[in-house]
Amino acid sequence: MDLQPDEASTDELVEATRLALSRGGALSRLDPAFVERQPQLRMAQAVAEAIASRGALVVEAGTGVGKTFAYLVPLLLAQRRALVSTATKSLQDQLFLRDLPRLRDALHLPIRLALLKGRSSYLCLHRLESARRDATLPDRASVAMLARIERWAQTTQAGDLAEVSTLDDRSPLIPLVSSTRDNCLGSECPRFRDCHVVQARREAMAADLVVVNHHLFCADIALRDTGVAELLPTVDAVVFDEAHQLLDTGLQFLGHQLATGALHDLARDLLKAGLAHARGLAPWQETAAALEQALRQLRVACAGPLRDLRGVVKLHWQERSRNDDFRDGLSDLDHALADAAAALAAVSGAAPDLDRLVERVALARQQVATFTEDPADGRVRWMDVGPREIRLVESPLQVRELFEAQRALGRRAWVFTSATLGTEDTLSWFSEGAALEDAAKLRVDSPFDYRAQARVWVPKELPLPNSSAHPPAVGALAGRARQAGISQQLR
Repeated sequence: MDLQPDEASTDELVEATRLALSRGGALSRLDPAFVERQPQLRMAQAVAEAIASRGALVVEAGTGVGKTFAYLVPLLLAQRRALVSTATKSLQDQLFLRDLPRLRDALHLPIRLALLKGRSSYLCLHRLESARRDATLPDRASVAMLARIERWAQTTQAGDLAEVSTLDDRSPLIPLVSSTRDNCLGSECPRFRDCHVVQARREAMAADLVVVNHHLFCADIALRDTGVAELLPTVDAVVFDEAHQLLDTGLQFLGHQLATGALHDLARDLLKAGLAHARGLAPWQETAAALEQALRQLRVACAGPLRDLRGVVKLHWQERSRNDDFRDGLSDLDHALADAAAALAAVSGAAPDLDRLVERVALARQQVATFTEDPADGRVRWMDVGPREIRLVESPLQVRELFEAQRALGRRAWVFTSATLGTEDTLSWFSEGAALEDAAKLRVDSPFDYRAQARVWVPKELPLPNSSAHPPAVGALAGRARQAGISQQLR
Protein backbone atom coordinates (compact mmCIF):
# COMPACT_ATOMS: atom_id res chain seq x y z
CA MET A 1 0.00 0.00 0.00
CA ASP A 2 1.56 3.29 -1.09
CA LEU A 3 0.90 5.94 1.53
CA GLN A 4 1.67 9.63 1.07
CA PRO A 5 2.03 11.88 4.12
CA ASP A 6 -1.12 13.93 3.51
CA GLU A 7 -3.25 11.15 2.04
CA ALA A 8 -2.99 8.34 4.56
CA SER A 9 -6.14 8.21 6.64
CA THR A 10 -6.12 6.65 10.09
CA ASP A 11 -7.78 3.47 8.82
CA GLU A 12 -5.31 3.11 5.96
CA LEU A 13 -2.27 3.54 8.20
CA VAL A 14 -3.64 1.12 10.81
CA GLU A 15 -4.35 -1.50 8.12
CA ALA A 16 -0.94 -1.08 6.49
CA THR A 17 0.70 -1.48 9.90
CA ARG A 18 -1.33 -4.61 10.65
CA LEU A 19 -0.39 -6.21 7.36
CA ALA A 20 3.32 -5.46 7.80
CA LEU A 21 3.41 -7.05 11.27
CA SER A 22 1.14 -10.03 10.51
CA ARG A 23 1.97 -13.54 9.34
CA GLY A 24 2.76 -13.35 5.63
CA GLY A 25 3.49 -9.61 5.81
CA ALA A 26 6.57 -7.65 4.83
CA LEU A 27 8.55 -8.55 7.96
CA SER A 28 7.82 -12.26 7.82
CA ARG A 29 8.90 -12.30 4.18
CA LEU A 30 12.16 -10.65 5.21
CA ASP A 31 12.80 -13.00 8.14
CA PRO A 32 11.31 -16.53 8.17
CA ALA A 33 11.77 -16.60 11.95
CA PHE A 34 9.45 -13.61 12.42
CA VAL A 35 6.45 -14.46 14.62
CA GLU A 36 3.20 -12.51 14.68
CA ARG A 37 2.51 -11.20 18.19
CA GLN A 38 -0.90 -9.91 19.22
CA PRO A 39 0.47 -7.55 21.93
CA GLN A 40 2.75 -6.01 19.32
CA LEU A 41 -0.13 -5.56 16.89
CA ARG A 42 -2.23 -3.86 19.59
CA MET A 43 0.53 -1.39 20.36
CA ALA A 44 1.34 -0.75 16.69
CA GLN A 45 -2.31 -0.02 15.95
CA ALA A 46 -2.48 2.52 18.79
CA VAL A 47 0.73 4.17 17.57
CA ALA A 48 -0.62 4.34 14.02
CA GLU A 49 -3.81 6.03 15.25
CA ALA A 50 -1.81 8.60 17.23
CA ILE A 51 0.46 9.39 14.27
CA ALA A 52 -2.37 9.70 11.77
CA SER A 53 -4.45 11.93 14.07
CA ARG A 54 -1.44 13.85 15.43
CA GLY A 55 -2.50 12.85 18.91
CA ALA A 56 -0.68 11.88 22.12
CA LEU A 57 -0.23 8.30 23.31
CA VAL A 58 1.39 6.77 26.40
CA VAL A 59 2.16 3.05 26.08
CA GLU A 60 3.57 0.71 28.68
CA ALA A 61 4.79 -2.44 26.91
CA GLY A 62 6.31 -5.32 28.82
CA THR A 63 9.40 -7.26 27.85
CA GLY A 64 8.89 -9.36 24.72
CA VAL A 65 6.15 -7.24 23.17
CA GLY A 66 8.49 -6.00 20.46
CA LYS A 67 7.74 -2.35 21.09
CA THR A 68 10.61 -1.09 18.91
CA PHE A 69 9.03 -2.50 15.74
CA ALA A 70 5.57 -1.61 17.07
CA TYR A 71 6.38 2.10 16.87
CA LEU A 72 8.88 2.09 14.00
CA VAL A 73 6.64 0.34 11.47
CA PRO A 74 3.73 2.84 11.61
CA LEU A 75 6.20 5.72 11.88
CA LEU A 76 7.93 4.65 8.66
CA LEU A 77 4.71 3.82 6.84
CA ALA A 78 3.26 7.26 7.65
CA GLN A 79 6.23 8.85 5.83
CA ARG A 80 6.07 11.91 8.03
CA ARG A 81 9.10 13.77 9.24
CA ALA A 82 9.87 12.34 12.66
CA LEU A 83 12.20 12.12 15.65
CA VAL A 84 12.85 9.01 17.71
CA SER A 85 14.42 9.79 21.08
CA THR A 86 16.01 7.24 23.42
CA ALA A 87 17.69 7.39 26.81
CA THR A 88 20.93 5.66 25.83
CA LYS A 89 23.49 5.91 23.05
CA SER A 90 23.54 2.12 22.73
CA LEU A 91 19.84 2.03 21.79
CA GLN A 92 20.42 4.95 19.41
CA ASP A 93 23.06 2.90 17.63
CA GLN A 94 20.81 -0.17 17.54
CA LEU A 95 17.96 1.79 15.98
CA PHE A 96 20.06 3.61 13.41
CA LEU A 97 22.49 0.86 12.45
CA ARG A 98 20.22 -2.18 12.57
CA ASP A 99 16.47 -1.79 13.14
CA LEU A 100 15.64 1.20 10.94
CA PRO A 101 17.63 0.15 7.84
CA ARG A 102 16.18 -3.34 8.12
CA LEU A 103 12.60 -2.10 8.33
CA ARG A 104 13.08 0.54 5.65
CA ASP A 105 14.32 -2.10 3.23
CA ALA A 106 11.59 -4.57 4.15
CA LEU A 107 8.88 -1.93 3.59
CA HIS A 108 10.57 -0.56 0.43
CA LEU A 109 10.37 3.04 1.60
CA PRO A 110 12.62 5.87 0.29
CA ILE A 111 13.27 7.38 3.73
CA ARG A 112 16.45 9.23 4.62
CA LEU A 113 17.75 8.42 8.10
CA ALA A 114 20.12 10.35 10.36
CA LEU A 115 21.73 9.81 13.76
CA LEU A 116 22.48 12.76 16.03
CA LYS A 117 24.22 12.58 19.41
CA GLY A 118 25.59 15.16 21.81
CA ARG A 119 28.87 16.98 21.18
CA SER A 120 30.88 14.76 23.48
CA SER A 121 30.13 11.76 21.27
CA TYR A 122 32.00 13.23 18.31
CA LEU A 123 35.67 13.77 17.65
CA CYS A 124 36.73 17.43 17.74
CA LEU A 125 39.55 17.82 15.23
CA HIS A 126 40.79 21.04 16.82
CA ARG A 127 40.99 19.53 20.30
CA LEU A 128 42.62 16.38 18.93
CA GLU A 129 45.40 18.51 17.46
CA SER A 130 45.73 20.33 20.78
CA ALA A 131 45.83 17.05 22.73
CA ARG A 132 48.52 15.69 20.42
CA ARG A 133 50.60 18.81 20.98
CA ASP A 134 49.99 19.76 24.62
CA ALA A 135 48.21 17.04 26.61
CA THR A 136 49.89 15.39 29.58
CA LEU A 137 48.59 11.82 29.62
CA PRO A 138 48.52 9.72 32.81
CA ASP A 139 49.96 6.44 31.48
CA ARG A 140 51.18 4.49 28.47
CA ALA A 141 47.75 3.03 27.81
CA SER A 142 46.38 6.56 27.31
CA VAL A 143 49.26 7.41 24.97
CA ALA A 144 48.53 4.28 22.92
CA MET A 145 44.80 5.05 22.82
CA LEU A 146 45.43 8.62 21.66
CA ALA A 147 47.58 7.23 18.84
CA ARG A 148 44.76 4.86 17.89
CA ILE A 149 42.26 7.73 17.85
CA GLU A 150 44.61 9.69 15.59
CA ARG A 151 44.78 6.80 13.11
CA TRP A 152 41.00 6.36 13.18
CA ALA A 153 40.51 10.10 12.66
CA GLN A 154 42.17 9.81 9.24
CA THR A 155 39.45 7.51 7.88
CA THR A 156 36.22 8.16 9.83
CA GLN A 157 33.34 9.78 8.02
CA ALA A 158 30.96 10.42 10.92
CA GLY A 159 33.55 11.11 13.66
CA ASP A 160 31.42 9.17 16.16
CA LEU A 161 33.74 8.05 18.97
CA ALA A 162 31.64 4.91 19.39
CA GLU A 163 33.40 3.63 16.26
CA VAL A 164 36.58 3.25 18.35
CA SER A 165 35.62 -0.09 19.87
CA THR A 166 38.21 -0.11 22.67
CA LEU A 167 37.53 3.47 23.84
CA ASP A 168 35.63 3.34 27.14
CA ASP A 169 32.89 5.92 27.71
CA ARG A 170 34.63 6.86 30.97
CA SER A 171 38.06 7.32 29.40
CA PRO A 172 39.84 10.52 30.48
CA LEU A 173 40.78 10.97 26.82
CA ILE A 174 37.22 11.77 25.73
CA PRO A 175 37.19 15.31 27.21
CA LEU A 176 40.54 15.92 25.49
CA VAL A 177 39.38 14.97 21.99
CA SER A 178 35.73 16.08 22.06
CA SER A 179 34.04 19.42 22.68
CA THR A 180 31.30 20.70 24.93
CA ARG A 181 28.94 23.61 24.53
CA ASP A 182 31.24 25.53 26.88
CA ASN A 183 34.55 25.02 25.08
CA CYS A 184 33.42 24.79 21.44
CA LEU A 185 34.78 27.69 19.37
CA GLY A 186 31.94 27.56 16.85
CA SER A 187 32.57 29.29 13.54
CA GLU A 188 35.86 30.68 14.89
CA CYS A 189 37.35 27.20 15.11
CA PRO A 190 40.14 26.62 12.58
CA ARG A 191 38.61 23.21 11.77
CA PHE A 192 35.00 24.41 11.57
CA ARG A 193 34.69 23.49 7.88
CA ASP A 194 35.52 19.85 8.71
CA CYS A 195 33.60 19.70 12.02
CA HIS A 196 31.89 16.34 12.60
CA VAL A 197 29.23 17.89 14.86
CA VAL A 198 28.28 20.45 12.20
CA GLN A 199 28.16 17.70 9.59
CA ALA A 200 25.91 15.51 11.77
CA ARG A 201 23.52 18.39 12.41
CA ARG A 202 23.41 19.26 8.73
CA GLU A 203 22.48 15.66 7.88
CA ALA A 204 19.81 15.66 10.61
CA MET A 205 18.20 18.79 9.20
CA ALA A 206 17.94 17.13 5.79
CA ALA A 207 16.68 13.72 6.99
CA ASP A 208 13.15 12.34 7.13
CA LEU A 209 13.69 10.50 10.42
CA VAL A 210 16.32 11.41 13.02
CA VAL A 211 17.40 9.26 15.96
CA VAL A 212 18.36 11.41 18.98
CA ASN A 213 18.50 10.99 22.76
CA HIS A 214 16.54 12.61 25.58
CA HIS A 215 19.42 14.87 26.61
CA LEU A 216 19.76 16.23 23.09
CA PHE A 217 16.00 16.77 22.78
CA CYS A 218 15.93 18.76 26.02
CA ALA A 219 19.08 20.67 25.04
CA ASP A 220 17.31 21.69 21.84
CA ILE A 221 14.39 23.04 23.88
CA ALA A 222 16.81 25.01 26.09
CA LEU A 223 18.53 26.55 23.07
CA ARG A 224 15.26 27.53 21.41
CA ASP A 225 14.11 29.18 24.64
CA THR A 226 17.26 31.35 24.66
CA GLY A 227 16.82 32.39 21.04
CA VAL A 228 19.72 30.29 19.75
CA ALA A 229 19.24 28.35 16.52
CA GLU A 230 17.74 24.92 17.12
CA LEU A 231 19.70 21.67 16.98
CA LEU A 232 16.87 19.51 15.66
CA PRO A 233 14.53 19.79 12.68
CA THR A 234 10.83 20.59 12.95
CA VAL A 235 8.90 17.34 12.71
CA ASP A 236 5.35 15.94 12.53
CA ALA A 237 5.84 13.10 15.02
CA VAL A 238 8.05 12.40 18.04
CA VAL A 239 8.49 9.00 19.68
CA PHE A 240 10.20 8.66 23.07
CA ASP A 241 11.49 5.18 23.82
CA GLU A 242 12.69 4.49 27.38
CA ALA A 243 10.32 7.32 28.28
CA HIS A 244 10.54 6.54 32.00
CA GLN A 245 13.86 8.43 32.04
CA LEU A 246 12.50 11.49 30.27
CA LEU A 247 11.20 13.25 33.39
CA ASP A 248 14.58 13.15 35.13
CA THR A 249 16.30 14.42 31.99
CA GLY A 250 13.87 17.32 31.73
CA LEU A 251 14.51 18.25 35.35
CA GLN A 252 18.25 18.41 34.67
CA PHE A 253 17.78 20.94 31.89
CA LEU A 254 15.39 23.11 33.87
CA GLY A 255 17.74 23.25 36.84
CA HIS A 256 21.24 24.46 37.64
CA GLN A 257 24.43 22.51 38.24
CA LEU A 258 27.92 23.21 39.49
CA ALA A 259 30.09 20.24 38.56
CA THR A 260 33.70 20.01 39.67
CA GLY A 261 34.55 17.81 36.68
CA ALA A 262 33.69 20.59 34.24
CA LEU A 263 35.69 23.07 36.31
CA HIS A 264 38.73 20.79 36.36
CA ASP A 265 38.45 20.75 32.57
CA LEU A 266 38.28 24.54 32.66
CA ALA A 267 41.50 24.73 34.72
CA ARG A 268 43.25 22.35 32.33
CA ASP A 269 42.12 24.30 29.26
CA LEU A 270 43.09 27.59 30.91
CA LEU A 271 46.66 26.39 31.46
CA LYS A 272 46.94 24.84 28.01
CA ALA A 273 45.54 27.83 26.09
CA GLY A 274 47.42 30.37 28.19
CA LEU A 275 50.79 28.70 27.59
CA ALA A 276 50.03 28.12 23.90
CA HIS A 277 48.79 31.63 23.01
CA ALA A 278 49.94 34.04 25.74
CA ARG A 279 52.96 32.53 27.46
CA GLY A 280 54.58 35.00 29.84
CA LEU A 281 51.66 37.45 29.76
CA ALA A 282 49.93 36.06 32.87
CA PRO A 283 50.78 33.57 35.67
CA TRP A 284 48.91 30.70 33.99
CA GLN A 285 50.37 27.88 36.05
CA GLU A 286 49.68 29.60 39.37
CA THR A 287 46.17 30.61 38.29
CA ALA A 288 45.25 27.10 37.15
CA ALA A 289 46.81 25.56 40.27
CA ALA A 290 44.80 27.88 42.53
CA LEU A 291 41.59 26.86 40.75
CA GLU A 292 42.45 23.17 41.13
CA GLN A 293 43.18 23.67 44.83
CA ALA A 294 39.86 25.46 45.39
CA LEU A 295 38.03 22.57 43.70
CA ARG A 296 39.78 20.03 45.92
CA GLN A 297 38.84 21.99 49.04
CA LEU A 298 35.22 22.20 47.92
CA ARG A 299 35.15 18.45 47.32
CA VAL A 300 36.48 17.78 50.83
CA ALA A 301 33.84 20.11 52.29
CA CYS A 302 31.05 18.30 50.41
CA ALA A 303 32.28 14.74 50.93
CA GLY A 304 32.86 15.18 54.66
CA PRO A 305 33.56 11.79 56.24
CA LEU A 306 32.75 9.84 53.06
CA ARG A 307 35.81 7.94 51.81
CA ASP A 308 36.57 5.35 49.11
CA LEU A 309 33.31 5.87 47.26
CA ARG A 310 32.47 3.37 44.53
CA GLY A 311 29.33 5.09 43.32
CA VAL A 312 27.47 8.38 43.60
CA VAL A 313 25.96 9.30 46.97
CA LYS A 314 23.13 11.84 47.11
CA LEU A 315 23.21 14.14 50.11
CA HIS A 316 20.54 16.47 51.42
CA TRP A 317 21.54 20.07 50.84
CA GLN A 318 21.37 20.91 54.53
CA GLU A 319 23.82 18.13 55.45
CA ARG A 320 26.78 20.16 54.19
CA SER A 321 25.65 23.61 53.05
CA ARG A 322 25.43 25.05 56.58
CA ASN A 323 29.05 24.18 57.38
CA ASP A 324 31.65 26.94 57.37
CA ASP A 325 33.97 24.72 55.30
CA PHE A 326 31.40 24.55 52.52
CA ARG A 327 30.75 28.29 52.48
CA ASP A 328 34.50 28.97 52.56
CA GLY A 329 34.95 26.48 49.72
CA LEU A 330 32.49 28.33 47.49
CA SER A 331 34.10 31.66 48.38
CA ASP A 332 37.61 30.39 47.59
CA LEU A 333 36.38 28.96 44.31
CA ASP A 334 34.89 32.31 43.32
CA HIS A 335 38.15 34.08 44.19
CA ALA A 336 40.12 31.61 42.04
CA LEU A 337 37.71 32.15 39.15
CA ALA A 338 38.00 35.92 39.59
CA ASP A 339 41.79 35.65 39.29
CA ALA A 340 41.35 33.56 36.14
CA ALA A 341 39.00 36.20 34.71
CA ALA A 342 41.57 38.93 35.40
CA ALA A 343 44.35 36.94 33.71
CA LEU A 344 42.19 36.35 30.65
CA ALA A 345 41.08 39.98 30.46
CA ALA A 346 44.74 40.99 30.12
CA VAL A 347 45.07 38.97 26.89
CA SER A 348 41.61 39.56 25.42
CA GLY A 349 41.52 38.98 21.67
CA ALA A 350 44.80 37.07 21.53
CA ALA A 351 43.13 33.81 20.37
CA PRO A 352 39.62 32.32 20.02
CA ASP A 353 40.48 29.70 22.69
CA LEU A 354 41.21 32.46 25.22
CA ASP A 355 38.09 34.44 24.30
CA ARG A 356 35.94 31.33 24.81
CA LEU A 357 37.56 30.82 28.21
CA VAL A 358 36.43 34.30 29.23
CA GLU A 359 32.82 33.20 28.67
CA ARG A 360 33.35 29.89 30.47
CA VAL A 361 34.83 31.57 33.55
CA ALA A 362 31.98 34.09 33.65
CA LEU A 363 29.42 31.26 33.47
CA ALA A 364 31.22 29.37 36.24
CA ARG A 365 31.06 32.42 38.50
CA GLN A 366 27.32 32.68 37.83
CA GLN A 367 26.94 29.03 38.86
CA VAL A 368 28.87 29.65 42.08
CA ALA A 369 26.70 32.69 42.83
CA THR A 370 23.55 30.60 42.34
CA PHE A 371 24.54 28.17 45.07
CA THR A 372 25.70 30.94 47.39
CA GLU A 373 22.11 32.26 47.54
CA ASP A 374 18.98 30.55 48.81
CA PRO A 375 16.91 28.59 46.24
CA ALA A 376 13.72 30.08 44.85
CA ASP A 377 10.33 28.71 45.92
CA GLY A 378 9.38 25.48 44.21
CA ARG A 379 12.98 24.35 43.73
CA VAL A 380 15.06 21.81 45.62
CA ARG A 381 18.81 21.27 46.02
CA TRP A 382 21.08 18.35 46.73
CA MET A 383 24.68 17.21 46.31
CA ASP A 384 25.91 14.27 44.26
CA VAL A 385 29.21 13.07 45.71
CA GLY A 386 31.13 10.53 43.65
CA PRO A 387 34.64 9.10 43.50
CA ARG A 388 35.73 11.55 40.79
CA GLU A 389 33.32 14.45 40.91
CA ILE A 390 30.85 16.35 43.04
CA ARG A 391 27.83 18.12 41.66
CA LEU A 392 25.72 20.77 43.32
CA VAL A 393 22.26 20.46 41.81
CA GLU A 394 19.20 22.69 41.92
CA SER A 395 16.03 21.48 40.23
CA PRO A 396 12.35 22.37 39.98
CA LEU A 397 9.97 19.94 41.61
CA GLN A 398 8.28 18.95 38.32
CA VAL A 399 8.49 19.50 34.57
CA ARG A 400 4.84 19.73 33.55
CA GLU A 401 5.30 23.22 32.10
CA LEU A 402 8.07 21.98 29.82
CA PHE A 403 5.86 19.40 28.10
CA GLU A 404 2.79 21.64 28.08
CA ALA A 405 4.78 24.33 26.27
CA GLN A 406 6.15 21.88 23.72
CA ARG A 407 2.76 20.42 22.89
CA ALA A 408 1.32 23.90 22.50
CA LEU A 409 3.88 24.89 19.86
CA GLY A 410 2.20 22.99 17.04
CA ARG A 411 0.08 20.00 16.17
CA ARG A 412 2.22 16.90 16.02
CA ALA A 413 2.00 13.29 17.17
CA TRP A 414 3.57 12.41 20.53
CA VAL A 415 4.24 8.79 21.52
CA PHE A 416 5.81 7.84 24.87
CA THR A 417 6.68 4.21 25.55
CA SER A 418 8.59 2.14 28.08
CA ALA A 419 8.32 -1.08 30.03
CA THR A 420 7.62 0.85 33.27
CA LEU A 421 5.39 3.93 33.25
CA GLY A 422 2.92 3.33 36.08
CA THR A 423 1.08 0.81 38.22
CA GLU A 424 -2.46 1.27 36.89
CA ASP A 425 -4.24 1.71 33.56
CA THR A 426 -4.03 5.51 33.73
CA LEU A 427 -0.20 5.30 34.02
CA SER A 428 -0.49 8.28 36.34
CA TRP A 429 3.11 8.23 37.59
CA PHE A 430 4.36 9.24 34.15
CA SER A 431 1.34 10.91 32.55
CA GLU A 432 0.77 13.35 35.43
CA GLY A 433 4.46 14.23 35.62
CA ALA A 434 4.55 14.95 31.87
CA ALA A 435 1.15 16.75 31.70
CA LEU A 436 -0.30 13.96 29.58
CA GLU A 437 -3.57 13.30 31.40
CA ASP A 438 -5.44 13.92 28.12
CA ALA A 439 -3.32 11.44 26.12
CA ALA A 440 -4.56 8.01 25.09
CA LYS A 441 -3.24 5.28 27.43
CA LEU A 442 -2.42 1.65 26.71
CA ARG A 443 -0.85 -1.12 28.77
CA VAL A 444 0.35 -4.17 26.86
CA ASP A 445 1.44 -7.14 28.95
CA SER A 446 4.45 -9.24 28.12
CA PRO A 447 3.69 -12.42 26.15
CA PHE A 448 6.35 -14.29 28.14
CA ASP A 449 5.33 -16.98 30.60
CA TYR A 450 7.88 -16.02 33.24
CA ARG A 451 6.97 -18.88 35.58
CA ALA A 452 7.71 -21.44 32.88
CA GLN A 453 10.43 -19.64 30.93
CA ALA A 454 12.57 -17.94 33.56
CA ARG A 455 14.63 -18.79 36.61
CA VAL A 456 16.10 -16.45 39.21
CA TRP A 457 19.47 -17.28 40.70
CA VAL A 458 21.59 -15.13 43.04
CA PRO A 459 25.24 -16.29 43.06
CA LYS A 460 27.04 -16.19 46.38
CA GLU A 461 30.32 -14.87 45.02
CA LEU A 462 30.72 -12.56 42.04
CA PRO A 463 33.14 -9.67 41.30
CA LEU A 464 31.73 -6.21 41.93
CA PRO A 465 29.88 -4.62 38.96
CA ASN A 466 32.55 -1.92 38.58
CA SER A 467 35.32 -4.53 38.38
CA SER A 468 36.79 -5.50 35.01
CA ALA A 469 36.35 -9.13 36.09
CA HIS A 470 32.56 -8.76 36.41
CA PRO A 471 31.46 -9.10 32.73
CA PRO A 472 33.51 -12.25 31.98
CA ALA A 473 32.37 -13.82 35.25
CA VAL A 474 28.71 -13.19 34.40
CA GLY A 475 29.27 -14.57 30.91
CA ALA A 476 30.92 -17.70 32.22
CA LEU A 477 28.09 -18.35 34.67
CA ALA A 478 25.47 -17.77 31.98
CA GLY A 479 27.26 -20.29 29.76
CA ARG A 480 27.31 -22.86 32.54
CA ALA A 481 23.64 -22.26 33.27
CA ARG A 482 22.72 -22.78 29.64
CA GLN A 483 24.80 -25.89 29.29
CA ALA A 484 24.07 -27.69 32.51
CA GLY A 485 20.77 -26.21 33.68
CA ILE A 486 20.33 -23.97 36.71
CA SER A 487 18.12 -26.35 38.60
CA GLN A 488 20.70 -29.16 38.52
CA GLN A 489 24.11 -27.56 39.01
CA LEU A 490 23.78 -23.95 40.18
CA ARG A 491 21.51 -24.09 43.21
